[in-house]
Parts: sequence; C-alpha cells; structure tokens
Amino acid sequence: MILPCLFIAPTREMGRGVFTSQSLEADSIVEISPVIVMGEKDRVLLDQTVLHDYIFEWGNDRKQCCMALGYVPIYNHSYTSNCEYEMDYTHEIITIKTVRFIKAGEELFINYNGNWDDSKPLWFEAT
Repeated sequence: MILPCLFIAPTREMGRGVFTSQSLEADSIVEISPVIVMGEKDRVLLDQTVLHDYIFEWGNDRKQCCMALGYVPIYNHSYTSNCEYEMDYTHEIITIKTVRFIKAGEELFINYNGNWDDSKPLWFEAT
C-alpha cells in the first residue's frame, strides 16, 4: 500500500526522493511495503553491489537483510526526519508513518538509524 499522493521526484542534493502532493497529518501511515528477506551469505554479496545502500538489516539479531519493495528504498535520510519506519519480522513488511504534519510538496524523510530523531553518525559519513 502506497498512498496515491506520494511520488518520486529529483532532489537537489540526494538524487531522488519521495514527496507528497497532499498535506499529511501526523501519525498517518503512508506506505506498507513487503520485503524480500535474505540471509547472511546473500548480505555479503549484496554489500559488494550498489544495493548495499538500499537494503535494511533484518531480524532481531540483524544477521539477515531485506530489500523493501515499493518506495521504501528511495526515502532519503534526515536526523530530524518527518517519518519513521517500523519493521514487522513476522509479516515481512516495513511500514512508513509520519511523525509530524507534512505540507503538500514536502519531501518525506526517514532516519536510517531507525529512530526518527537518532543522531548517531551513519556508515556513509564515517571518515
């Protein structure tokens, strides 16, 4: 499920991103995406490809990974994101939900750390 008001468009600095054509209230589910779960051996191979930047660690032990279908891999990162994601390991889905009111035309962001306001540096910012 992807809200029909969501669309992918170019961004100034991050390639592409997910935007909304309508205002969204806080705590609105904007996407429920099925995922393809892969094991440790697949993760080693994926880490050697461009997909490394689009997969999510998966499972309570984080030894698996998943590729989310839908728009989930296109949401850009922000330490003060306007959306959050929740992983449902049993049903193999990722849900994206707003954490504040979002105006029409605004880009939707998630925090790649998992919690919408977690400021721990990310892997691509390491020097």
